[in-house]
Amino acid sequence: MAEAAGAAGGGRKPLISGNWKMHHNHFDAITMVQKLGYLIGEADVKAVDVSVHPPFTDLRSVQTLIEADKLPFVLGAQNCHWEEKGAFTGEVAPGMLAKLNVSYVIVGHSERRELFGERDEDVNRKVIAVLKAGMTPIMCCGETLAEREAGETESKVGRQLREGLAGLSPAQVGGLVVAYEPIWAIGTGKVASNEDAQAVCGYLRAQVAEQWGAEAAGAVRIQYGGSVKADNAAGLMACEDIDGALVGGASLEAESFAGVVQYRLAE
Repeated sequence: MAEAAGAAGGGRKPLISGNWKMHHNHFDAITMVQKLGYLIGEADVKAVDVSVHPPFTDLRSVQTLIEADKLPFVLGAQNCHWEEKGAFTGEVAPGMLAKLNVSYVIVGHSERRELFGERDEDVNRKVIAVLKAGMTPIMCCGETLAEREAGETESKVGRQLREGLAGLSPAQVGGLVVAYEPIWAIGTGKVASNEDAQAVCGYLRAQVAEQWGAEAAGAVRIQYGGSVKADNAAGLMACEDIDGALVGGASLEAESFAGVVQYRLAE
């Protein structure tokens, strides 16, 4: 693997994001967020940023709670279309999310790519649209088990990075989030070793340095996603090029997600 750019950690504040996927109706979401409000405190968010990404039908309910109760985390979305309006039945525009004070939008998650056929060019359009709407994309990349065993991890994630972020300026790349999520570790209970996760995240940062410069590489936050839980988060977060976690299953219960957010307590 290529050597990572920048000093260890680079002063980057970690971002822990909970991707609820297609779970929790808006009543469940209200209960979940209220519990998180008790469990996650100001001391936690001094050390890490936290975002929650409910289904579209929950966004308004969660927004209202976060703002009314001044909860110490921000709202995120799981996807969007790249057009601002039009005849796209069933889609949600970036501007609609921005009006709900969404801060982060997951773009190009492996489930969108694998199940719904999203291409790198689609991901790129979404990244650009999210930025144009004043939000921050969390752009995902990752390899299948077959690709990993064939030694194609670097070529796969490198291509997804370059094509997904094509046309962006160094400042734009430095301000967004890249999530490395090995497909073989999502929802399987398997997790990449700390060394393997660091190697790929380091490779991605080196690719950012090569394409957009050292300053962008030192600023961009790179998350790891794939069966992250409270008991493995601290080890992953200790890696110099891992700046947070994109959490799936463990984000569906308030206690388990808070345990990931508070990974420092397990160190």
